[in-house]
Amino acid sequence: MQPTRNTLSENIRSQSVELLNKHLAAAIDLHAQMKQAHWNVRGPGFIATHELFDKVAKAVDAYTDLLAERAAGLGGTAHGTIQVAAERSFLVPYPLGIADEVRHIFAVSGTLAAFGQSAREAIDLASEFGDANTADLFTEISRGIDQQLWFVESHAAPQ
Repeated sequence: MQPTRNTLSENIRSQSVELLNKHLAAAIDLHAQMKQAHWNVRGPGFIATHELFDKVAKAVDAYTDLLAERAAGLGGTAHGTIQVAAERSFLVPYPLGIADEVRHIFAVSGTLAAFGQSAREAIDLASEFGDANTADLFTEISRGIDQQLWFVESHAAPQ
């Protein structure tokens, strides 16, 4: 840990940095998965779905920055390389070789839901550590991911 005048104990800061880095790895993976879908989607609703996946990727990219900056601000090191993300991401690998927009919507929504669930769990963990600001950051991310999930699921045909 780097020296800081942050008044949280080093123990709390260390636990938060670990939690933030766990989600940073997954957020980098999530961003790449959204770009994979963006680049490869095909179908009658191509342009709308193509643009949607790009917007989701941009939102996720903003979350990676929030996670990394919070980790660094607590005196930790943000582990944000592709190599670390590939090694540590808890997300299911994105299915390669799909083109159909329905299959992409299904895959993207599943990944967003998994990341959102983990962000909600992180809210509770950060609160237990005694780091309300990190819990609040995860609340912001969770709310945003839920909104992106709604946008993606709204592109699926009603059942």
